[in-house]
Amino acid sequence: MTELSQIRNFSIVAHIDHGKSTLSDRLIQFTGGLTAREMKEQVLDNMEIERERGITIKAQTVRLNYKAKDGKSYVLNLMDTPGHVDFAYEVSRSLAACEGSILVVDASQGVEAQTLANVYQAIDNNHEIVPVLNKVDLPAAEPERVRAQIEDVIGIDASEAVLASAKSGIGIEDVLEAIVSKLPAPKGDPTAPLKALLVDAWYDPYLGVVVLVRVFDGFLKPGQQIKLMNAGATYKIDKLGVFQPKATDVEALGPGEVGFFTAQIKEVQDAAVGDTITDERKPTSQALTGFKEVQPVVFCGIFPVDAADFEDLRSAMGKLRLNDASFSYEMETSAALGFGFRCGFLGLLHLEIIQERLSREFNLDLIATAPSVVYKIYMNNGDVIDLHNPADMPDPVKIDHIEEPWIKATIFTPDDYLGAVIKLCQDRRGIQTDLSYVGSRAMAVYELPLNEVVFDFYDRLKSISKGYASFDYTIEEYREGDLVKMSILVNAEPVDALSMLVHRDRAEQRGRGMCEKMKDLIPQHLFVIPIQAAIGGRIIARETVRALRKDVTAKCYGGDATRKKKLLEKQKEGKKKMRQFGKVEIPQEAFIAALKMDND
Repeated sequence: MTELSQIRNFSIVAHIDHGKSTLSDRLIQFTGGLTAREMKEQVLDNMEIERERGITIKAQTVRLNYKAKDGKSYVLNLMDTPGHVDFAYEVSRSLAACEGSILVVDASQGVEAQTLANVYQAIDNNHEIVPVLNKVDLPAAEPERVRAQIEDVIGIDASEAVLASAKSGIGIEDVLEAIVSKLPAPKGDPTAPLKALLVDAWYDPYLGVVVLVRVFDGFLKPGQQIKLMNAGATYKIDKLGVFQPKATDVEALGPGEVGFFTAQIKEVQDAAVGDTITDERKPTSQALTGFKEVQPVVFCGIFPVDAADFEDLRSAMGKLRLNDASFSYEMETSAALGFGFRCGFLGLLHLEIIQERLSREFNLDLIATAPSVVYKIYMNNGDVIDLHNPADMPDPVKIDHIEEPWIKATIFTPDDYLGAVIKLCQDRRGIQTDLSYVGSRAMAVYELPLNEVVFDFYDRLKSISKGYASFDYTIEEYREGDLVKMSILVNAEPVDALSMLVHRDRAEQRGRGMCEKMKDLIPQHLFVIPIQAAIGGRIIARETVRALRKDVTAKCYGGDATRKKKLLEKQKEGKKKMRQFGKVEIPQEAFIAALKMDND
């Protein structure tokens, strides 16, 4: 059992690509957590997709032993948290398990949107914050400018910010000394009843569910009967340990310590992030605050390209769900795409990651429908329905009004691209709430409807700013909107997979774009195919796929014109009949291309 005064629990907050994982690697290496032979880049990122994209998806923890310059030995618990907004709740629980944070800012790029979001979360958790200016060895580094930026934008003192380069190993010892001297030690009562925070949980094929835990009061020991207070379930602890970064068994975990346990928990959803763990026989009187159920924000349908892969897709989703309780799915059928699943995600990055993991790890070819958000539909009889799939929308006559989710978006952009960014936000029904300058960069704060962002907002923002703008958002509230269901009809038949809820003002523009796209994608048939966008019974856009023509008058040479006319009239009748009974085959490629985000 380590003295409380010699424990430090901290997390690293940073924008994507500012060197968070590299700094974690250097801290592990410097404190001797792994030998030079065992070291690899991004030690704490286990998934191939995490390494490839340079992002953290799952929170990881590592316990480091450090002998400081004052001669004392300290135990440092590092929480490596995801940086992306989709995982904001997981980040908030990881931060609740720490007393301090290291704020890593790239000395050449300065403060970015995600830096801001995550550092404000750390401040909300009453963290002591140590700023670290990373990449100071780059020719473009401007530490003094970035120091001033941190003070102006975030409002924390950066005069003693540590200058470091995680890649070159410069200033690593200074970072460790700053952790020991500036971050507070945890508080806790070893004699009080057990009170611990469930920080994260994942599935291990050999051990079952492994739970990451931070102890606040009391002790955790193998064989102990514990209770999850929000879930109401009880379990017996089998195995207790810490990551150094290799898993090492321990006899007990006391106040201020971070470790893991296994307790024959069968499914990850039984161990909800943020739950309070206590002793079953001598429980604590009050649970830790801040627990909430994680709700999916973005929904989309996922279908196999080949219907024979449906069972493989079902088992792949089951396996992914084992490790990610925030991902939900249920079966759905579509007349156009066959059998598939309606899936719920925390946000757009989460959707992209799950889709990529399904196709990579399980070798599946998939079609994903356009993402939609959760709408609240208020009926005339007083009922409120949560609508995930636009195809399930009730009869408009019975609807009183519809509410849609709005977000607060923070966009950082170089001054040159500000005009284009403002135009993009206005086109997407954005309301500007703030615009300020940080050096030569503008910070625009907008309120935007989430359904305008899920299409292709991020891609458009990156292309108009040549990749320099950074974007972060938080979900604010639901607001009433003039929303209508737009259906796409091919040969007068509605195609359910392409229906969507849009704002009335933008329906015509989006409908026209969709019809033009479908016109290029549907192959010609022997009859004319009308492609229409409709709101209820009103057609708002139309394109026509021309018919393949057989020259029936080819055999007429010379002679009376009425003979030709007769053949053409006969052909016209045949085409009319064919159009009545003919079925339009929409190729899968057409769906995939049409469902790729609109580039309007």
